[in-house]
Amino acid sequence: MTFPLSISTPGRICLFGEHQDYLGLPVIAAAISRRVQITAGPISEPEVRLSLPDIDVREEFSLANLPLNYQHDRDYFRSAVNILFREGFRFSRGIQGDVRGKIPINAGTSSSSALLISWLGVLSQLADNPQQLSSRRLAELAHAAEVLEFGEPGGMMDHYATAVGGVIYLESKPAIHLESFQPALGSFVLGDSQQPKDTIGVLRYVKVGMLGAIEKIRRHDPSFSLTACPQEAADTYGPVLTPDEMALLKGNLSDRDVLREALAMFRSDTIDHHRLGDLLSLHQTSLRDAKRVSTPKIDRMIEEALKAGAYGGKINGSGGGGCMFAYAPENPEAVAEAIERVGGKAYVIRVDQGVSVQPKAVSVVK
Repeated sequence: MTFPLSISTPGRICLFGEHQDYLGLPVIAAAISRRVQITAGPISEPEVRLSLPDIDVREEFSLANLPLNYQHDRDYFRSAVNILFREGFRFSRGIQGDVRGKIPINAGTSSSSALLISWLGVLSQLADNPQQLSSRRLAELAHAAEVLEFGEPGGMMDHYATAVGGVIYLESKPAIHLESFQPALGSFVLGDSQQPKDTIGVLRYVKVGMLGAIEKIRRHDPSFSLTACPQEAADTYGPVLTPDEMALLKGNLSDRDVLREALAMFRSDTIDHHRLGDLLSLHQTSLRDAKRVSTPKIDRMIEEALKAGAYGGKINGSGGGGCMFAYAPENPEAVAEAIERVGGKAYVIRVDQGVSVQPKAVSVVK
């Protein structure tokens, strides 16, 4: 069946600032050319009927009585409806469509956020009172539907990166500040380790450990600021920190400064491609050694990618599994082959546009 509306949204990689946002530090992320697409149209019955052939699932529920009750954790198809209902959207008709995606699932590349951005776009345009929402507004609503609605931890990097597209710089404190760039970057290679992420275990060490270290430091030095502390001053806090806490402190200060150098590059619109690769690898060193979020398999995938000509690379997402990526503006196919030789699933990718809407004349399917 042909549907009149098509909306697609990219996944994302975190270039710089991994495990920094919950500390009040900024992040730099990029949308990637692997996307989730929903094609849909209105039907006369007040029902949602979605086919997800990639995972052999159908999603069906009534829109007759809103707001909807959730049927399981992270019930995103229903939560998006509820969020829009609270925003004043109404649904006397239903929606039928297909959901297809090429983003690795549960691998740290924001497949769920991309899905929600596309679904919110469909819902807002097929409502009784349709609107074409801006990419930033879709990001805000997706964060509400994915994170706030279910009391989950998480910032807005995934939602802004996938909705806005290109490369984004995001500060979340003291207030949201977003900058977007369209740098002339070469190819990346995304490598899925096909190992499940250990998000809870990782956060227990990295997040809880660093927040505990900051608390100890501030008891000793109330003026301490993670934003302002020079890297060379870290050793002055040695007497109050355990070795693991000191490693986390130095790792976070290093990651902060790596991001700042990368941001200056993006703002200047003059990309030193080899230095960009070096900065990714510096970030990976911290993630592997100080924050311990990498895995032996992902370390091998990065090592082989570098041997095959990549300029740099790092783990992507919370860690403990999931994906890595390498910056490979030269011979990305050789880098992809090297990653696959050590057991990864590789995809050559580029920085891509954000949410894309292709509306056509809408007619009700009987």
